[in-house]
Amino acid sequence: MEGVGAIALRRALGATRRQIAGQFIAESVVIGPLGGLIGVALGVLAVIGISVVRDWTPVVDPWTALGGALLGAVLGLVAGGFPAHRAAAIEPVDALRGGT
Repeated sequence: MEGVGAIALRRALGATRRQIAGQFIAESVVIGPLGGLIGVALGVLAVIGISVVRDWTPVVDPWTALGGALLGAVLGLVAGGFPAHRAAAIEPVDALRGGT
């Protein structure tokens, strides 16, 4: 697990398990929508690019674009849950010694 030393240091300085888990969840919820927005942007650009090459009229549903960003947020939250739980369970002394 990356950042074990940083997590252990925060725990040793008084951060609670809930605060550590909250940090992981917050990072996941920020990264998820960014990934969704990047995916939506690439998809829209692909639709427009193919439409221009084929001389078609591009059709992009704004609800689909919004749904992609929201799906990214949900997936980020779900995918961040397990690492957040594991990070919160780290004992500071063991992690600083090099164990997990």
